[in-house]
Amino acid sequence: METTPLIVAFVADLMFTPRIAKVAEHIGYRVKWIETADQIGNVELEARPELPGEFLYGREGRLFDQMTLWQPALLLFDLNNAAIPWREWIAALKSAAATRRIPVMCFGSHMDVDTMKAARSVGADAVLARSRFTADMPALFQRYARIPDRAALGVACSEPLSDLALKGIGKFNEGDYYAAHDSLEEAWVMDEGPGRDLYRGMLQVGIAYYQIEHNNYRGAIKMLLRVRQWLDPLPDKCRGVNVARLREDADRVYAALLSLGEGQIGMFNRQLFGTIDYDR
Repeated sequence: METTPLIVAFVADLMFTPRIAKVAEHIGYRVKWIETADQIGNVELEARPELPGEFLYGREGRLFDQMTLWQPALLLFDLNNAAIPWREWIAALKSAAATRRIPVMCFGSHMDVDTMKAARSVGADAVLARSRFTADMPALFQRYARIPDRAALGVACSEPLSDLALKGIGKFNEGDYYAAHDSLEEAWVMDEGPGRDLYRGMLQVGIAYYQIEHNNYRGAIKMLLRVRQWLDPLPDKCRGVNVARLREDADRVYAALLSLGEGQIGMFNRQLFGTIDYDR
């Protein structure tokens, strides 16, 4: 897995992007550029303001899919980039459980007070005048970027599974995803360290499978998007659990759901559900 922290920059200023790239590279980050909304997808956005959280269709659906797949350390928006609907996108990303933890930094003209206020109102974590952003770029990236503590995760993953987690895994592998959720959630609550993310990831995969069994397409898709933030930072094996395989199983189920579409969820092949492989 790629471990170099990623900045996704919604910036199109060709005079400015090389400077951002140079600073990011110097401090050990990499950058992906999204200059226009069409780079996310050409389908028009659906106007559904009554439905907060993850949007599953159109460009916003593609946006959620891509951001959860990339798991960026920071999202960077140029408020003067008219080719990006940043008001809608920041609000949507910050209202969704799958993406709300990703920090959002914006920069723009210090003279445009209304635009700066608008960025704050839709959920941006930092809104800066372009001059300050330019002057303090390295420190700002390091201050606001969210980077997993892989050393701490490695230590936590060397610990054994709790008894509650073992019980939850047993229920998961029997196909009793409802009971698995209860045990794994209790294990998650009882664990205050970074290893708890393993339990949360497993229980959310189980919830997704449960939603599929009950023909809840949107619920399953949402959960499979949300689970990436918990499983992706973990090592391939954590507390004896084959996390790499669990990620592959979840991705395979997600791809199969997208291929079927909401109207055909009843035809989903449940043999695609994997079990949790762990050291006994």
